[in-house]
Amino acid sequence: MKRSEPNIPDASVLSAWRKSSYSGGSSDNCLEATHTALPTHIPVRDSKNPTGPALVFPAPAWQAFVTSLGRTRP
Repeated sequence: MKRSEPNIPDASVLSAWRKSSYSGGSSDNCLEATHTALPTHIPVRDSKNPTGPALVFPAPAWQAFVTSLGRTRP
């Protein structure tokens, strides 16, 4: 499988990172996403490593992922 998603080596260069409201206030074990960097792509990073890399997903793929998570909740 060929990986086609680009990455950003240092995610701290981007701003306005957001965690899910389901992740809890003090938890560092979650993903953060920002929509301000690229209008057609969504960078995603590990909240424990804010200066680490961010993976970048096409906005429609990220939206489909988030939507599917909503369907799995009881």
